[in-house]
Amino acid sequence: CMTCHAVDKKLLGPSFREIAVKYASDKGAPERLAVKIVKGGGGVWGVAVMPANTQVTEAEAKKLAAWVLSQR
Repeated sequence: CMTCHAVDKKLLGPSFREIAVKYASDKGAPERLAVKIVKGGGGVWGVAVMPANTQVTEAEAKKLAAWVLSQR
């Protein structure tokens, strides 16, 4: 969500660039991030909790995760 994340600056959550850098060498990151996009989660970047996005399909979540990870 663009109200919680931005490409190059921290908002409520980390920037997409920060996420991409953090997970750059993590081969399992695309799948885990796709799951987190749909189910939500927290505790990785502080106290803010990312809400679930149940309207996003698994295929869409995988595309979104790949895009986020490309933002280095």
